[in-house]
Amino acid sequence: MKTIGILGGMGPEATILLMQKVFDAVPDARDDADHIPMIVHQNPQVPSRIKALIEGTGEDPAPVLAHMAQDLEKAGVSALAMPCNTAHHYAPIIEAASSQPLLNMLDLTANHLAQSGARKIGMLASPATRLTGVFDAPFSERGLRQLTLPNDDELLQVIRAVKAGKPAAETGPELSRLAQVLLDQGADHLLVACTELSLLTSHLPSPTTWTDSLDCLASAIVSFARS
Repeated sequence: MKTIGILGGMGPEATILLMQKVFDAVPDARDDADHIPMIVHQNPQVPSRIKALIEGTGEDPAPVLAHMAQDLEKAGVSALAMPCNTAHHYAPIIEAASSQPLLNMLDLTANHLAQSGARKIGMLASPATRLTGVFDAPFSERGLRQLTLPNDDELLQVIRAVKAGKPAAETGPELSRLAQVLLDQGADHLLVACTELSLLTSHLPSPTTWTDSLDCLASAIVSFARS
């Protein structure tokens, strides 16, 4: 079994959720040794991606992420994974800093969406993913179209509320409302592409089809570790 290194802390609860999803993705486990070995670098001190990429006032996260990747490689991991969609803006820097492969959550998600038959994807994501275009190439290569909210600052407020520890009972209804806006725009599939919003998927409108990028990453972690 191969060990996966997790660049975590963006945010802390989302990293814990990834670990839970990886645990749940091994339903046939009969003993401790059947589960996936992970070394988690839970670093909530990574500079804010929102401040760096949206506001243009924050410290560059790239050097910290590169150092985390190197720390995980020294610890003996066989691959890296990062449960933060926006931070994949820095994926080339992370890949250059380590000789171990990065399980790229954006590519994994785009593959899953294309295979599912989705075409018009309603994006439930930080505005930073739109501003940096991190999904543009993975989607374009697979014939996927992104639909974004008329005002994704409203979604950013939900994300910030989750980071601040607001309960799902307060933040979930607003996510549901914004998801419905995307469906009304013609989205045939919703994509939860912010790991804070992964904590609120039970509030998505029903019935509708949706994908959580964190699920795509968890599945790839299990497959790689067992390969």
